[in-house]
Amino acid sequence: MSKIRCLLLLLLALTFTPTPFARELPVKPPLRIGLTPVFLDDQSAFLNTWRSYLEQHLKRPVVFTQRGSYREIMDLLRDGKLDFAWLCGYPYIRNRDHFRLVAVPLYRGVPLYHSYLIVPATDTKTRTLTDLSNKIFAFSDPDSNSGHLYPEYLLAKQNLQPASFFAKNFYTWSHRKVVEAVASGLAQGGAVDGYVWDTLSRTHPEITARTRIVTESPEFGFPPIVASARVSMRDTGNFQKVLFNMGHDDEGVILLDRLNINGFVKGDDHLFDGIADMARFVEEQRVNAPQRH
Repeated sequence: MSKIRCLLLLLLALTFTPTPFARELPVKPPLRIGLTPVFLDDQSAFLNTWRSYLEQHLKRPVVFTQRGSYREIMDLLRDGKLDFAWLCGYPYIRNRDHFRLVAVPLYRGVPLYHSYLIVPATDTKTRTLTDLSNKIFAFSDPDSNSGHLYPEYLLAKQNLQPASFFAKNFYTWSHRKVVEAVASGLAQGGAVDGYVWDTLSRTHPEITARTRIVTESPEFGFPPIVASARVSMRDTGNFQKVLFNMGHDDEGVILLDRLNINGFVKGDDHLFDGIADMARFVEEQRVNAPQRH
């Protein structure tokens, strides 16, 4: 065998022989995060930016999953098809055996928010929910605190039920769509997450200007980010750390501003005690309500 041929074979062997430096590191599975239709309906560009930010700091792929209702996201989380989700306090307190509290957003400096009762801006007479008897009312989602549980609780305290109190009620499956339904006159009243209304007033004032806030609820724990019980404490801790640190770097601050929140904190279950109390009362009223024949 010629020296030239031997040299070529040696070069080929070196080229295709793996070295310790050429080995690929194992790719971590993506972190799967569920989102409900709060105000992110038209925020796909923002989600792409947020995903890139999370991937950079978590050192692993991130996948956002959006669905049209809280129930769909809760089912995926319980079935282990999601790792984390941004939910509402109402489904959280009903599923604490399956979910763990990860973080609560700070809004206007506190981890709290309100439910707003809104009517068309042209309605200058309505002062309370009871003024909307025999009117058309828009709820956001049956599993929403601000968009369903709180107004149902107000009615239950008077031994009233939505089905018989309103001439008609319907679900929009989005807080933003509640505002749009009331603004357009499709509904004569609606219950909406106050944070969403406030955020829309920044981004789409032409919509909120056609509505009027009638009343604000007491403060409730802000919709939390939760983890599936199947997620490891290590993955939960890493995700928490990234969320908590968003307010400490320039890109994170920009993202928080676009979300219209101040940051994330650990929070605790007591933030949602008021929601839990309302849920128990409403459930008791439902059980004891006279049955229709």
